[in-house]
Amino acid sequence: MSLSRRALLGAAGTAAAAAAMQVVPSSSALAQRTGPTPASLGKGPGRVKLGVSSYSYWHFKPQDKPFPIEKVIEHAASVGVEGVDILHRQMTGEDNAYLQRLKKHAFVNGIDLIALSIHQGFVFPDAAERQKNIDHTVHCMELAYAMGIPCLRLNTGRWNTTKSFDDLMANRGIEPVLPGVTEDQGFDWCISSIEKLLPTAEKLGVVLALENHWGLARTAEGLMRIVDAVNSPWLGVLADTGNFLDDQYAQFEKIAPKTVFVQAKTYEGGGEWYSLDIDYARIAKILAAQQYRGYVSLEFEGKAPAETAVPKAVAQLRAAFKV
Repeated sequence: MSLSRRALLGAAGTAAAAAAMQVVPSSSALAQRTGPTPASLGKGPGRVKLGVSSYSYWHFKPQDKPFPIEKVIEHAASVGVEGVDILHRQMTGEDNAYLQRLKKHAFVNGIDLIALSIHQGFVFPDAAERQKNIDHTVHCMELAYAMGIPCLRLNTGRWNTTKSFDDLMANRGIEPVLPGVTEDQGFDWCISSIEKLLPTAEKLGVVLALENHWGLARTAEGLMRIVDAVNSPWLGVLADTGNFLDDQYAQFEKIAPKTVFVQAKTYEGGGEWYSLDIDYARIAKILAAQQYRGYVSLEFEGKAPAETAVPKAVAQLRAAFKV
């Protein structure tokens, strides 16, 4: 059976409605695999849909308060996109009442909640620390399930030998491996950790999307090494157009076949850390060649006000993707 967006939203939405009156199933219960396994990533003729990430309105600036998700939903509706990709750290609560209010607010505004982008990592020599991040990811999958969200953004994590993120960006995302360990060990830790998440992903109908972020997934080769090793229909690629700093189109082509979600960077006013000149018509052709028909979610990362920059960026994406 193919893994369609309609089926995922229907299953998650129906189950989440029941969850509104009770606690989300325990992690131990979720670990039991049931039901058929989808056989494909749902590629085929069709068109992409546009969304916007709540990150577009808040870039972790300590002087700014996180932009309310409710306001993101309203602004997304006003500019005519079809979905909102929620940044977990931007949420102001995790209680079920808050989750259901967000879901209802999205529904009455004609917006789909399309992804939950979380922060976690598996590149730790300490098994207990890896398990802590596995548990956090399971918890976030349960949050996504309760909100009817069918996709969860994952990172590999990084070595954290460069303490300052500004310094990491200045060094183009490259940092030394931890003393006493090897990069191969890091890949093994990441692969085995993601494998432990698969029963929950399948039980809840939440697709895991591993981003070409920093750390082990800084390159297409590193990202695909993990995705191919896990080799599960419940793990795909989150293709971020702004995270390949070298040979960006060639690398994007390598990850496009396994892509289940796209985050599209723009930088009006200059980027917070850097700016890239991204040819979105070219990106659209790469995705069309793979018959990608999922979401393209805007991640505005410029210094201009989001309220004015987001509509301009949406217009740019509409022109490129002809939607």
